[in-house]
Amino acid sequence: MREWITGRNPVYEVLRARRRPIYRLRLAQGAEVKGRLAEIVRLANAGGIPVETTPRSQVDSLGENPQGVALQVGDYPYSDLPTLLAEAHRRSEPPLLLVLDLIQNPQNLGILLRTAEAVGAHGVILPLARSVGVTPAVVHASAGASEHLRIARLNLAQALERLKSSGVWVVGLDMAPEAQPPQALPLDAPLALVVGSEGEGMRPLVRRQCDFLLRLPMRGQVESLNAAAAGSIALYLCLLARQAHSSPSPF
Repeated sequence: MREWITGRNPVYEVLRARRRPIYRLRLAQGAEVKGRLAEIVRLANAGGIPVETTPRSQVDSLGENPQGVALQVGDYPYSDLPTLLAEAHRRSEPPLLLVLDLIQNPQNLGILLRTAEAVGAHGVILPLARSVGVTPAVVHASAGASEHLRIARLNLAQALERLKSSGVWVVGLDMAPEAQPPQALPLDAPLALVVGSEGEGMRPLVRRQCDFLLRLPMRGQVESLNAAAAGSIALYLCLLARQAHSSPSPF
């Protein structure tokens, strides 16, 4: 299968990562080849990728907000669980994995992938079905961060069992009364952070696999955050906990 990735940042990151087949680059007529677009053309030329110039309408028809550029690529290269854990071992870090239970909105998935890459997560796990995968819309929403992540599609309950047997704690994001605040949990430990779907949260089978439930403190009038916002905050809490654990105290 072939698909088109559009937008200057997503196309740039696909070219930079080189993790999937790349067939051709298409530029809109009249686009000024400078800045990020010049970097894209340079990477394409260096990789021997054909560069075409076509009417802007043809580029605009290939995807969301193309900004004068589109890249034809092969399927997204999904990983497996051993590869995700091996990435943590390669970096000599305790695993930090993001597990997404039935996220169906491409924008939300893209935001979560972008945050996971920004905090240095070692991988992301998606369900086998009933969840959006890494589509061109998701790549666009992640600004291309998806291309630098290891992402696996697995049976979540089985994957969480395997992670627990490997010494990874499973922490689910939840607003239940028994959920604990961030300071009460070992967020610097080997961790799989589970974020549930936009409407229903975690499925019961996935929730039962959690060793702990994490509740984000809320002081305003709204009762909850959406999945992308809550998951992003929780990922940064994990990063801050790890930085505090590895940094000497200034006092």
